Amino acid sequence: MRIGLTGGGTSVDAIVHQARQAERDGFTSLWYASEVAGDPLVAMAIAGRETTSIELGTAVLQTYPCHPLLQANRASSVVAAMGRPGLTFGIGPSHEPLVRGVYGMSYDHPGRSTEEYVRILAGLLHGQDVDVDGADWTVHSAGRMTRPAHPVPVLVSALGPRLLRVAGEVADGTVLWMAPARAVGSHVAPRIHAAAAAAGRPEPRIVAGLPLAVHDDEAEARSAAARYATAYSGMPNYARILEIGGVSSPVEAAIVGDEKAVRAALQALLDAGATDIWAAVFPVGRDRQERVASTRRTTDLLRELTTG
Repeated sequence: MRIGLTGGGTSVDAIVHQARQAERDGFTSLWYASEVAGDPLVAMAIAGRETTSIELGTAVLQTYPCHPLLQANRASSVVAAMGRPGLTFGIGPSHEPLVRGVYGMSYDHPGRSTEEYVRILAGLLHGQDVDVDGADWTVHSAGRMTRPAHPVPVLVSALGPRLLRVAGEVADGTVLWMAPARAVGSHVAPRIHAAAAAAGRPEPRIVAGLPLAVHDDEAEARSAAARYATAYSGMPNYARILEIGGVSSPVEAAIVGDEKAVRAALQALLDAGATDIWAAVFPVGRDRQERVASTRRTTDLLRELTTG
């Protein structure tokens, strides 16, 4: 299995240490949220320089606060600092409470805005001069783009039909969060594969991210999951994909159980069409010792699965 972990740490040194360890353990990727270390790209650039092969991806960078030309040049800077391939840009429009409530920006047309953004960003990263006067984004890039020294795949945080089409038609695939296996198989995979085929594009990646813990007591594990998943409960985008997936809440979507149950749940995601697993490991336990042991047990299984 291609299994990645959530990337992060309390300092840049901790982030580098995690990346080195994950690479030694055979994990294929690390996925960093937009708030990691203030700006994840700085820490990712350093971690990429200190590793040799592990993929470092954003999951996800928000489109609205950063112009696509600036975003593309940021990608080039990270690749130059890493000195190797392995950077992947997961991007998405984020959510209205953040974009409108925190940044004070319009969130009236997230689908249209993101489609324009992805088309511009993908063109720039492929070395094209881009001249666009769009409804939401304008760019005239001639002489203002530094082409990355290595390819930078773009994955779209796509849960609805429009962005799934864009993810297959223009980008390299999608990075999902809170999409259960049923949603991947019935909703995500058919749409993104059809879009890629119609555009003559390669088969797209589907990176499926879910909270995960190996634990014998499912009720206790789901109670622990609630502490990490409640932030997503009221967001309409997640509510829709959870409903399509046949579950009622992020807590119910979490993958929990003993080794056999977790292995089966991960295989179900792959059978549904996921190409990669993003395992957001969370600890279970009443004290620090139990939580550390829980995390180790979960990581041990994932390491076994990813190394075969």
